[in-house]
Amino acid sequence: MKEVRLHGRGGQGGVTSAELVATAAIAEGKYAQAFPSFGPERRGAPVAAFIRVSDQPIRTREKVYHPDIVLVLDPSLPALVNVADGLKDGGIIILNTDLPEKEVREKFGLKSKLAMVDATKIAMEVLGLPITNTTMLGALLKATGLVDRNALEEALDKRFGRIAEKNKAALARAFEETVITD
Repeated sequence: MKEVRLHGRGGQGGVTSAELVATAAIAEGKYAQAFPSFGPERRGAPVAAFIRVSDQPIRTREKVYHPDIVLVLDPSLPALVNVADGLKDGGIIILNTDLPEKEVREKFGLKSKLAMVDATKIAMEVLGLPITNTTMLGALLKATGLVDRNALEEALDKRFGRIAEKNKAALARAFEETVITD
């Protein structure tokens, strides 16, 4: 089983991202869960969402405390939230950032494997909005292969209808531009 924790801000689409990945996994014949974790937060407040993907039925229903993968939608969050908290040995953090690796590691104290992409820039250029959720899914695919790209694109088609093409273009561009480091 692979467990993922997403960090975003209310209104950025983190919960939608989790649901899209779970939908794609289920379409592939896997078992999956996607669920949010937030209280009375408002738009813009830090929120988390969780994903589990497995080849076997998933019995646990608790939050993901020890993720294999951490996906960070908002570049300001590592300064506010310990995004590496509980990350399993060998885990990966996938960041929306325009900073070079050395600066990311020094500024946020991150020691794990990293995948980095400027998702905000891509979202602005492709979608015209700074909403990075589907863009960051491209980075997730490149860094982990958690689900099949075709299954994820089908989930985007179902969820977004006529605006799916722009979201798929943002996903594809992030896939190409994501840099993975050890």
